[in-house]
Amino acid sequence: MRLSHLGWNSFFENQTMPPGCIPGRISEENKDFYRVLSEQGEFLAQITGKIRFRAEDRTGLPAVGDWVILNPKPGEQRAMIQSILPRRTILKRKIAGRILDQQILCTNVDIVFLIVSLIQDFNLRRIERYLTIAWESGAQPVIILNKADLCSDVTEAVGASENAAIGVSVHAVSATNGFAMQIFSQYLESGKTAVLLGSSGSGKSTIINALLNRMVQRVAPVRESDHHGRHTTTSRQMILLPDGAIVIDTPGMRELGLWESSEGMAVTFSDLATFGQNCKFRDCSHKGEPGCAVADVIRSGELAEDRVQSFHKLQAELKFIESKTNISEKLKAKAYAKRMCKAHKHLYKNR
Repeated sequence: MRLSHLGWNSFFENQTMPPGCIPGRISEENKDFYRVLSEQGEFLAQITGKIRFRAEDRTGLPAVGDWVILNPKPGEQRAMIQSILPRRTILKRKIAGRILDQQILCTNVDIVFLIVSLIQDFNLRRIERYLTIAWESGAQPVIILNKADLCSDVTEAVGASENAAIGVSVHAVSATNGFAMQIFSQYLESGKTAVLLGSSGSGKSTIINALLNRMVQRVAPVRESDHHGRHTTTSRQMILLPDGAIVIDTPGMRELGLWESSEGMAVTFSDLATFGQNCKFRDCSHKGEPGCAVADVIRSGELAEDRVQSFHKLQAELKFIESKTNISEKLKAKAYAKRMCKAHKHLYKNR
């Protein structure tokens, strides 16, 4: 398989390969091993101690979608990962729970398909959150409203989504009966990488099975009591489609925390910035200040109040993360300096 079929492009072509090493792309991440695709086939690989030692946090370790430098073991389909090549795009979130850390979902993707179920989790505020993270990654977001066959008013749902997702394409499909599934061919090209992001039960695995035209990803029906999905995808994995495109399936996420998403916020809520240019005060926070133009468009019905409240909520979340991160970074830097000092002492002691 040629590297271009795996997503290799001009961004990576100037990379220098050490003797005996080859480029490869992480297709699946497990606890201690990584599956890596290359022109020489698939390898089961581990990272070197150097990578593990230098990694200050999880972002320093390989993630699905990463291009890496591999050192294959002669006569085996095993290899060591020597280094990670620069990342073109990064899709990340705050790790679930109370731990203050970031998690890379995948890297080097061109398109982020935001999969939303029209019967389960259709929520404009959730869409805004997903969009913020997608825009921040550097990839192109596309909203897919799945299970259109079970929705009573698809047109209304599409219109509402378009109003919440300024400048983003919105498509209603049904993976189970094939309705409008041809829309994916507009985005999936040979060598292009797309990731499917959405909640459990939104139909990501069903969509991938439809794109492959065969059952590859395990699927399960949603619970009838609350329409909540069941986790069928347990790890992020890269899948090669027959037409040469690449898709990354991700486990359903019940929690999607923001992480360093200020640019994504600016794009997602660009309409607020436009309206805000007419505010009396340049630093207007749109929280009741006199002469607030945003309040005027809310009263006129041109802008939904819920959308402004969503903006304030996500903004507050980002400020909280930023304040905590500054403290955390100082502690990490101190711990890293301590590790380096200890390593140097050990080196000189054993000379």
